[in-house]
Amino acid sequence: FVFDDILLIDDNGITEILKRADKKTLTIALKGTSEELQNQFFRNMSSRAVELMKEEMEFMGPIKLKDVEKSHHEVVEIVRQLEEEGVISIGGGGGEDYVS
Repeated sequence: FVFDDILLIDDNGITEILKRADKKTLTIALKGTSEELQNQFFRNMSSRAVELMKEEMEFMGPIKLKDVEKSHHEVVEIVRQLEEEGVISIGGGGGEDYVS
């Protein structure tokens, strides 16, 4: 599982990541990613939070690749922890349907 695989996580899972991830780490992690991946997070945030994060990304300026990779790793660790706890499901789900 790599950072870009977060696109496979549903909105409920993204919300859990947002609750647990450090905002600065998440901002750095999203800074160098695709617009599609950024939007995966932004649509699960309040418009004010999105505005603040975008401003922070602009304010940061260039970020060292090693810092971005470190942030990616930290977010992936949160995803793995959420999967271990059964909060989210990544990979191997095969499009199974669930009833709650």
